[in-house]
Amino acid sequence: MIRFLQPWWLLAVLPVLLVVGFYVWRQFRKRQYAMKFTNVELLRSLAPKGLGWRRHVAASAFLLSLFVVALAMARPSVDREEPLERATVMLAIDVSLSMEADDVAPNRIEAAQEAAKAFVQELPPTYNLGLVSFAKAANVLVSPTKDRAAVIAGIDGLTLAEATATGEAVFTSLDAIRSVPSDGADGAPPARIVLLSDGYRTSGRSVEDAAAAASAANVPVSTIAFGTDTGVVDIRGALQRVPVDRKSLQELADDTKGYFYEAASVSELKQVYEDMGSSIGHRVQPEEITQWYAGAALLLGLAAAAMSLLWTSRLP
Repeated sequence: MIRFLQPWWLLAVLPVLLVVGFYVWRQFRKRQYAMKFTNVELLRSLAPKGLGWRRHVAASAFLLSLFVVALAMARPSVDREEPLERATVMLAIDVSLSMEADDVAPNRIEAAQEAAKAFVQELPPTYNLGLVSFAKAANVLVSPTKDRAAVIAGIDGLTLAEATATGEAVFTSLDAIRSVPSDGADGAPPARIVLLSDGYRTSGRSVEDAAAAASAANVPVSTIAFGTDTGVVDIRGALQRVPVDRKSLQELADDTKGYFYEAASVSELKQVYEDMGSSIGHRVQPEEITQWYAGAALLLGLAAAAMSLLWTSRLP
């Protein structure tokens, strides 16, 4: 649909319409005069020969070019729908002491950091991205943002602590997602949580409660398990086995319609966000097309001049 950004300039059409009316009136008057002319042979000698309907074509093209110029002055535009991109991804990274195990080279936490940074670099720039770390509690290190450098810096600055609050990581991520501005759209933004972890929950709310909350919010949680069943870590001078809790991580992903991975790679991580659609709602933005009107007017004017020169040897 075409609309005009400065519709008051449409008043410029009125003088053009007056000229059109005057032209039609003059042609009508000439016809009446010709019918009153009694000397037919003399009339034929005075009137242009062979023009017929062509004598009106150049004039019509010229008048039409003036009409289009008048419309162009009102700045015509067409409406374009642009999606409100509020899609949000929360990275939740386990920083419990068990992530220091070196059964994944160089160790679990460094492998998780590298995978997370690769994911950040692959994520479309229009998406919001936030960062949560969790051990005994979960903390938002970077609120959802398009500033990738801030997220990378947050990942590089992760430090380890005791305990593992997997459920709290999901709840904290959901809270961060709710903080994303509505940007004029209804409802929550389309969102995903990517949770990187290795161990069993030892603190905070249960993984089952977290899965229920994420499902209710329609936020899939994709989980990535780091480590092996033979992993050990030195805690206060004692070696402790730190096997991976694959079962809980997979159930969390399954219950929320996310993905579960045992090996992190960029190609696998892409699948986490490839299913994300555009945000709810659209913004209508006008796209000005004045140049097309100006171009049409120029072509019509040139056509009028060419036809007039060809048929009458003069400009209209």
